[in-house]
Amino acid sequence: MQPVNQPLTKDVNVAWLDKTNFLLQKMDLVKYVQDKYITKKEFPEFKAGDTITVYYEIKEGAKTRTQFFKGTVIQLRGTGLTKTFTIRKMSGDVGVERVFPINMPALQKIEVNRQGKVRRARIYYFRDLRGKKARIKDKSYGGKK
Repeated sequence: MQPVNQPLTKDVNVAWLDKTNFLLQKMDLVKYVQDKYITKKEFPEFKAGDTITVYYEIKEGAKTRTQFFKGTVIQLRGTGLTKTFTIRKMSGDVGVERVFPINMPALQKIEVNRQGKVRRARIYYFRDLRGKKARIKDKSYGGKK
């Protein structure tokens, strides 16, 4: 075993660099394919706390129809084409959450109904709130923008 202060042998450094270089090349290739072949859709900017309506296409046999899901954005995750967002709505007394990939082919449009004022990027605490406590202040009210 080598002492901690000593540099690694040349063989180990070369193997590590080769592995790192291979991973970087692989990541560049994935990024290139995503940029070149996957079409990007234009959607409005939104963040956690906003109330949005997502219109998406559902295929039932040979028929297709448009359905919407309206709720509060709980989180945004990922970057670029791998970005996803989670929406939560109350259906009666039951909370329903749905995760949508931003580049999902069935997504037709996103409407921002209301901008909320929250201080966190992921509002998981929102799951435990009920009734009047489950309200999020509107961004147009409540002080500075």
